[in-house]
Amino acid sequence: GPFTKTVGDAEILYEVLEGQDSLDSTTISRETYPSRRKFSKVIGVPRVFVGSEGIDDSVKHNFRASVEKFKSLGYEVRDIELPHIKYSLATYYIIMPAEASSNLARFDGVKYGLHRSGSDVIEDYLKTRGEGFGKEARRRIVLGTYVLSSGYYDEYYGSALKMKKLITREFDEMFGEIDLILTPTTPTPAFKFGEKTADPLSMYLADIFTVPANIAGLPSISIPSGLAHLPAQAGTLPLGILLTAGLGREDNLFAAGKEFLGA
Repeated sequence: GPFTKTVGDAEILYEVLEGQDSLDSTTISRETYPSRRKFSKVIGVPRVFVGSEGIDDSVKHNFRASVEKFKSLGYEVRDIELPHIKYSLATYYIIMPAEASSNLARFDGVKYGLHRSGSDVIEDYLKTRGEGFGKEARRRIVLGTYVLSSGYYDEYYGSALKMKKLITREFDEMFGEIDLILTPTTPTPAFKFGEKTADPLSMYLADIFTVPANIAGLPSISIPSGLAHLPAQAGTLPLGILLTAGLGREDNLFAAGKEFLGA
């Protein structure tokens, strides 16, 4: 998604991007969206998910303050249950590498992608694939190839698709009762560039709050919510909250985001 300075700018950009594009098979017409319920300013917080282990104290404190701010703005904040949301991260990191592996298979240097010449065809292929993709891309391609391989497809990829349906259904049902779901954007303040490269699992855990919307195909927006004060007077780092809305309800995101930021 786009980065903008304000929620209003994001809304303007969205108005340009929204709708069906005849050259993009992944877009859909506005007419196919479900009927809209009135924006009643009801926010749901999956407390068990938000209170899980590994969330920095500064993030928890900031999130509680953000909840109170929404209440002061006239929003009703409810505790909600999304039983399968805790499996979102595992589901995402099975489906996404599988799709990446499949989609990037064409970049063999013959018709698509970088080409590097070697002493023979095998070396051509190894050099092309080795130099054409970075370490993280190669890691995800290998993981995706593994979960799609014979003997593991049903156990991993097939199971992940089933979980994706369960998560999507839970979100759809919940948005019949509320307008928005609120979580932190990340479980910790930003880590230094390259700090977690050697520990990919720790790096992937930073996505715990953002992947559910991707899994369910829902719109979400991250907005700044304050600062985390680092120890030993090392400065501050920005924190954010994530709002997720029902299918086709980007208008709710923009309305709540602008109100929260006073814009």
